[in-house]
Amino acid sequence: MLRYVYAAGVVLLIAVPMFAQVTPAAGYTPPDDTPSVKLGGTIFADYTYVESPKAQDSDKNSINPSSFNISRAYLNITGNIFHRVSFRITPDITRETGTGSSLNGSLTFRLKYAYGQFNLDDWTTKGSWLRFGLQQTPWIDYEEGIYRYRFQGPIFVDREGFLTSSDYAFSGHWNFPGNYGDVHAGFYNGEGYSRAEPNDEKAFQVRAAVRPFPLGGAALKGLRVAVFVDSDHYVQDAKKQRLVGAITYEHPLINAGLDYLDAKDRTSALTGSEVHATGYSAWAVPKLPNNFEILLRHDELKPNKATDQKRKRNIAGVAYWLPARSGVTSALLVDYDSLQQSGFTPARADDTRYGIKLLVNF
Repeated sequence: MLRYVYAAGVVLLIAVPMFAQVTPAAGYTPPDDTPSVKLGGTIFADYTYVESPKAQDSDKNSINPSSFNISRAYLNITGNIFHRVSFRITPDITRETGTGSSLNGSLTFRLKYAYGQFNLDDWTTKGSWLRFGLQQTPWIDYEEGIYRYRFQGPIFVDREGFLTSSDYAFSGHWNFPGNYGDVHAGFYNGEGYSRAEPNDEKAFQVRAAVRPFPLGGAALKGLRVAVFVDSDHYVQDAKKQRLVGAITYEHPLINAGLDYLDAKDRTSALTGSEVHATGYSAWAVPKLPNNFEILLRHDELKPNKATDQKRKRNIAGVAYWLPARSGVTSALLVDYDSLQQSGFTPARADDTRYGIKLLVNF
């Protein structure tokens, strides 16, 4: 029954705003229906030095690993067939880490996004649409629009493996009138873009964000409150659930956010017991003169509330964002990233590393 309620909710989310037909005003200029294609790209490059744990080289010498790396490279192909129909194709180039793979260590090519989009601007609020194909999931895409430091590392729920940034789906998005917020919901495979769908279970994901003071000036309009729900199953009667809540704030002098995660996993209805995880992430980015920013972030996770296991991560860095030039965004970040782990059997080593990271987006 719960699935039917979710399905009805998605239908209402998508259908209700479409009844609000917009009447063209006098002097209305028809939209441009000329087909267009644009090419863009994103590069994440870094140099990373690992202070701990130490490793051994082939001669058994104790070393601190260090490397130059390309952690991500996207090619973005976007376009419009006409003003109501658009598309995106984004190949993702990343490091292959599969054990036993002949390509282990190589940079491999795969699809990250490939979808068609039907824009609803003619009937409802601007920025509302229906989307089908391999696409962004509702939460990660939303928060990364506020937290601009994915090139340092993924946001909390992604980095800890609770959510994925892209999946195969049918979804809809609607902007509230008056810039009061938005809703994004849809049905997803639930396994993410890097895995095949193993069963007949689908994930219903919905995120709603509210901007309480859209007209309140710079001090208030940057405040947003958001909630995300992911309801899925590993197999029948074996739930996979995620609940995320966040408060974020954007201001010319600082961006900041606080996320809370509650996750429940039961991999088998016959033999598996439920694992209940909770955690939070707090971050702030004070903005300094001359395009400098300071990145401060603390993550804390209890992977299983029935145990004493804990994971704590502290991130600090200084970034310089080059002045934007014709749609090109670029930044250089010097950062410190430290993970402490306790309560695990066998014990897990702490991890501390320093890096220089580069972002180029065009």
